[in-house]
Formats: sequence, C-alpha cells, structure tokens
Amino acid sequence: MNEKTFPLTQEETLRLIERYPTPFHLYDEAAIRANFRRLRDAFAWAPHFREHFAVKALPNPRIVQLLHEEGAGTDCSSIAELLISEAAGVTGEEIMLTSNDTPYDEFQKAIELGAVINLDDITHLDYMAQHAGLPEVLSFRYNPGDLIEGNDIIGKPMEAKYGLTRPQLFEAYARAREMGVQRFGLHTMVISSELRTEAFLLTARIMFELAAELKEQLNITPEFINLGGGFGIPYRPEENPVNYAAIGAGVQRLYNHIMVPAGLGDVGIRTESGRAMTGDAGWLVSTVLHEKDTYKHYIGLDSCMANLMRPALYGAYHHITVLGKEHAPADHIYDITGSLCENNDKFAIDRALPKIDIGDIVIIHDTGAHGSAMGFNYNGKLHCAELLRRTDGSIELIRRAQTLDDYFATLKYDGSLMQ
Repeated sequence: MNEKTFPLTQEETLRLIERYPTPFHLYDEAAIRANFRRLRDAFAWAPHFREHFAVKALPNPRIVQLLHEEGAGTDCSSIAELLISEAAGVTGEEIMLTSNDTPYDEFQKAIELGAVINLDDITHLDYMAQHAGLPEVLSFRYNPGDLIEGNDIIGKPMEAKYGLTRPQLFEAYARAREMGVQRFGLHTMVISSELRTEAFLLTARIMFELAAELKEQLNITPEFINLGGGFGIPYRPEENPVNYAAIGAGVQRLYNHIMVPAGLGDVGIRTESGRAMTGDAGWLVSTVLHEKDTYKHYIGLDSCMANLMRPALYGAYHHITVLGKEHAPADHIYDITGSLCENNDKFAIDRALPKIDIGDIVIIHDTGAHGSAMGFNYNGKLHCAELLRRTDGSIELIRRAQTLDDYFATLKYDGSLMQ
C-alpha cells in the first residue's frame, strides 16, 4: 500500500493560498532528493553510474539545480531543455541530447555545450555532420521491436517512432566510426511508468547482449549503456512502489553474467528518469468553484487540463483528497472537472470522495512529473505558479503564474480591439 499524503498541514496550506492563489503546483525538495538517492544507492555497484534527469518531466532550472547538487546530469529533448541545463550549472557530458526529428540548431547547441548526443535515426548522422559537426561522444537509440511489449504511454516498440532497428544500429556505429567518431555509448528507452522489476531486467539483458555483440562484430566498446528510465510511481494507493534494490541487484547479476565475461566490465551504467525523481513529490492545489447536478454530479475546479493533462490524455489516475476531509467517508460519487471547452477536461470520473462544498481545497497528488510541463494555453488558460517547499519548510516561488500580458505578448495587432 502507498499512503497518499500532503506535506503541509491544513493551516499551512490556507496561509500559503493567501500568498499564492490557487491553482498552483507544489513540489517537495526533501522528497525529490530522497528519490534520487534511492536510485543512486541501488546502482552504487555500477561503474561510473550516472542518472540523467529527464528535463521534460519538470523543466524548471531550480529543480534541475537541486538534482545536480545530488549528482544528476540531464536528459534533454529540445534546445530549451539544453538551455535549462546550462542555466542550472549542468555541463559537458553530464548532458545528453536525446531528441527526435531534431532541427540542426539543437545539435549545434548540444555540441557547443560538449553534450553527449544520442541519435534517434540513422539518417540523422549525415544531417548532424552536415549542419553541426560531430560530437565527442555519440550513441544511438535502439528500438528492440517485438522483444519488449511497451505500454500505452510510450507505445509498442514496433509502432513507436523512436529508435533504430538492429541492422540499422550496427550500420550506424560502423559509419560513425568511419566518419571519425571515437567514443560511443549505447541507449534505449522502451518502457514508461513501469512498476515491475522484471521489465527492467529484460531491458538490461537485451542491452548487455547487444553491447557484447557490438564489441564482437565491430570491435566497438561503448563507454556506457543507458538503460533509459521508465521507473513508475504508485499513482494508486493500492499499488506498491518500484523495488529499486531488487532492480539494482538484478541488473548487477546480469552485468556480471554478460558484460564481465565479454570484457566489458568497466562499461558505465546510466539511467534517465523523470517521473521517478519528481512525480510523487508534486501536488496540484485547486479551489472548488462550482457544483453541478445533471445526469451526473460534477465538481468544477479553478484548474483544468491546461495545468494537468495526463488524465485527459492517457486516462491516467491521479489520487484526489479534500483538505480537512482526508479521513471523512468517501460516500459521494463525482466527476472532477476543469473549465475548458472540452468534455475530456476531467481530473477524475465517477470518483468516490467525501462530500465536497464550494470553496473546498482539492489536492491532486503525484503531479510532479508531466504535470505543469505539459501545460498549454487553449481557451486562453494560463500556466499556474510552481512552488518549492524547501527542506527547512520555507516556500520558494520557482515559477510565477502566467499573466494575460504574457499571453498576449507574442501577438501582433494594432491594439484597437483591446481599447
């Protein structure tokens, strides 16, 4: 079981709302640091272990900075994420660029920063060389096809847009070496939001065997194997968290069984987690604006899917509690909705909750990854603030709420309609 809690008391929450009106995302620094250390400790045995935080999960320099203080690098998918890494003090090969359909300026910026570049397609090799040059360290992303089942978030590998096939992979490494690249890594990312230990061990086995064949066939020894991320969090209270100790020990056994006999016992291990670092360390705090009874019972919040898209996009479950009613009987059935002109703008459907009244504060749990990051401005809805609860209990504003002036700043018009 996974108890869902909120780091502030009712009184602290109400005082915070006086300073920062809802909606807002709140992140907990201590929880983020603890999440990193749990993963790090599970791979303490591994040569040159490094976690590259997936910036797309929570693209805020302050969050990247505190994870970097713990020893994390970054996994970037865009030029904006490269700039966030740079602003947070992440440098050189601590940064990996793993993008797809990548424009040349992103390759240029990554090479300027000295980042490791991880190519998603064999054709990107010539494109990058032509427009940006070649990096010091290059890896390719492997798509294992039907060897792994995939899931609803990342897709089935056979149908996913990501990565190279096995024949393409060997051709790509050979060609890159001919073009002058001397240092290589090996990468995959084929699972997401996964809780099962065996899924991670299967990924490790596939990649270790691939590395051994790469050395045997091409005499290329990768400096590291990036096993990707995909570590899930228990969104539902009845789910159990990832067993990092079991995963670390299992990957170590495979490493000793496959890598060491192949003469690859000094190859580094890397991961690129996002959700596992920040997901359960975030909450979306909202106020109830309306109650509606038609064919169903609806509770309308001052937040919407512009602040948290996962339930609408994936049908994802996020636990919901009502401030001050955490232990009250869940004897009412509600749809919890936002105000967008989209019928899927719902945080929960047919959810059993305590009786909710207008003005109640609703806490949506586990929004620290792919929450604010996936925000958008449909209907002119604005991005909400992001707050960080420091380890001493103080609150730091790490992203102010977007304003209407921000929203209109990029529009070109004569102003007459606004007068």
